Amino acid sequence: MSQRVPAEIEKVLVSEQEIQAKIQELAQAIDRDYAGKEILLVGVLKGAVMVMADLARALETPVSMEFMAVSSYGSSTSSSGVVRILKDLDRDLADQHVLVVEDIIDSGLTLNWLLRNMRSRGPASVEVCALLRKPEAAKVEVPVKYVGFDMPDEFVVGYGLDYGERYRDLPFVGLLKPEVYAR
Repeated sequence: MSQRVPAEIEKVLVSEQEIQAKIQELAQAIDRDYAGKEILLVGVLKGAVMVMADLARALETPVSMEFMAVSSYGSSTSSSGVVRILKDLDRDLADQHVLVVEDIIDSGLTLNWLLRNMRSRGPASVEVCALLRKPEAAKVEVPVKYVGFDMPDEFVVGYGLDYGERYRDLPFVGLLKPEVYAR
């Protein structure tokens, strides 16, 4: 199934088929690593919804799901590094095997803060699965056990990633034309 590429997208960087194949590959690695355990998937809203839904369906390991909403961007296109919890978890993390699911890791500042916050809650383990990572944009080193694709340090949208709450529903990841966000 292909979807029309909006005019604001300069080019498709990762196709729908490539994403789905990578989700299956990540799920197999996670299933191997968590054999005999149950995983609490923690999605970071709103971007991680697509990745988390597809990953949860691809996993054979029993999972439960939680969501957390944090803000470090405001209306900007780059992280401010100041993190605010907009929606906290609804359950205790004590003794849980937590897998934080992210759409993209950019500067790493928000994720670094989030991991420290989660580890302070006494889980059995905390790991990270990110569909996308921008190595060139990293301001802090964050351990990410499961990574789908490395991206250039450019503004990408689709598959959960947005600009002004648009483009999340695209089944691919594309490069947004600079004139769209330079306005």
